[in-house]
Amino acid sequence: MIQTLNNNTTVALDIKPANRLNNVSEYYFSAKLREIAEMNANGKNVLNLGIGNPDLPPSAETIKTLCNEAQKPNVHGYQSYVGIPELREGFAKWYKRWYNVELNPITEIQPLIGSKEGILHITLAFVNPGDSILVPNPGYPTYQSVSRLAEANVISYDLVEENDWQPDFEALEKMDLSNVKLMWTNYPNMPTGTNATKELFEKLVAFGKKHGIVICNDNPYSFILNKNKMSILSVDGAKDICIELNSMSKSHNMAGWRMAMLASNAQFIKWILNVKSNVDSGMYKPMMTAAAEALKNSDKWHDEMNKVYANRRELAYRIMDKLECKYDKNQVGMFIWAKIPNKWKDAGELADKILYENNVFITPGFIFGSNGERYLRISLCSPESMLEEALRRLDV
Repeated sequence: MIQTLNNNTTVALDIKPANRLNNVSEYYFSAKLREIAEMNANGKNVLNLGIGNPDLPPSAETIKTLCNEAQKPNVHGYQSYVGIPELREGFAKWYKRWYNVELNPITEIQPLIGSKEGILHITLAFVNPGDSILVPNPGYPTYQSVSRLAEANVISYDLVEENDWQPDFEALEKMDLSNVKLMWTNYPNMPTGTNATKELFEKLVAFGKKHGIVICNDNPYSFILNKNKMSILSVDGAKDICIELNSMSKSHNMAGWRMAMLASNAQFIKWILNVKSNVDSGMYKPMMTAAAEALKNSDKWHDEMNKVYANRRELAYRIMDKLECKYDKNQVGMFIWAKIPNKWKDAGELADKILYENNVFITPGFIFGSNGERYLRISLCSPESMLEEALRRLDV
């Protein structure tokens, strides 16, 4: 780093970032969006089919509640770290309605400013520097990056297509698990679209209890194109060893609201709150009140959203067909995950060709781990007109 003095001379200052930054880099999508913005500034008009950013609004009742509440004079101050009772009670009723899981709204639910925040808080609450964390490959990159920021030892476990993108428990049992404190899971899975099963969740709970490993299931995708909504907390005894994250970003079109929660036993919640209350603050009260209203959305509202996603999915299939990619139509969630043809070195090569020659951005699977190197992921968070335009561009 260089400092300029008043006499226009310069001196070198020996200032360096913390060592923990040696093991992480800027989030892939942060850098890629900047590149796409530069391409657009140069007239390229890139179609972004890469990011799971819902383009549809929340329910009308949700928006109306926010507007009405925001006009009240006494709702603009600091709020409790544990959220308003209406929101916690709303999450509890939501879990009972959709997952048949009983949660104590006072002691077993913690509202969050987004699930990504929760990943950090959980990690800091349970993991010391040098402890180990099991992270899926492929998986959400934040599991790994937050683990490294916490100076933990990341142990990747394989998810492969041949095993339906589920953990290989025989392989896990052969690992040295003596120092493992957490295991990240994510079902319905992102990026692969594999759905949860009762058997899988039972195996995860048993594995966690056997080895004293806290099982953290990240569950934001169960409302999108999925008729079998499940929570790991529905397994008997799961609360003893499991934490589940859930989010309103995808299920209620509220990504920018940063409204999420985690659920577990009262002791785990208390430890996580010890971290959260020292890191951030409570959420804006009108947003929490509106989120509580959104949790009451009707079956019809969710069905209408899924009709939109189903139509988009058909177009995404056609794009993958155009690229000669293979995919499983049993996928759930808001992405299509597909294997690329053997003629390409890896997904990065194909994704770059599409971006620079056709001005269409599709996510290469390598960003989710080495087991994603031969896969592409298309987001369904783009209108049909954009997906149709992408098909036209790929025809040239």
